[in-house]
Amino acid sequence: MTARTGTGPLRRLVVLRHAKSAWPEGVPDHRRPLAPRGRRDAPAAGRALAEADFLPDLALCSPALRARQTWDLAAAEWGTPPPVRYEPRLYGADATELLDVVRETPPEIETLLLIGHNPGLEELVLDLADDGLDGALDEVRTKFPTSAIAVLAWYGSTWRALAPGSALLTSMTVPRGRRLS
Repeated sequence: MTARTGTGPLRRLVVLRHAKSAWPEGVPDHRRPLAPRGRRDAPAAGRALAEADFLPDLALCSPALRARQTWDLAAAEWGTPPPVRYEPRLYGADATELLDVVRETPPEIETLLLIGHNPGLEELVLDLADDGLDGALDEVRTKFPTSAIAVLAWYGSTWRALAPGSALLTSMTVPRGRRLS
């Protein structure tokens, strides 16, 4: 089944890698905050999602501080943010573990935002995409940097049906915020 031939509603999985984080000495990995660049890029990611009309019905976010801050800053760019669920299984997850979490999404959700970490997010996008538009798949294969947004589309009656090779990578962007002075 491809994104073009499945049955059920069109569904979108929007994958957002957390914005650039800082590396303060003595701070555990899960408590690392966003760096100044990350604080600029996260709102730009929120604006990019709004401009492309990819606002989610639900967000699943890693509980790591840098992912939560990315969510907060991106969602602040929208009039009414969707519900968010902080999911501990997203922290440090590989592609298989991420897909397991995504498959638990309620069927009424048509657009899901997943905010987490590499290398798992990049692996998930590459596993799910059977093809990509406008070179998007090659871009992800080259690099999936901080603040990168990948949008996967597929048809399915439930999220449980999402499988490797079943989606079309419709876009890959890396929004960057402007530095002030």
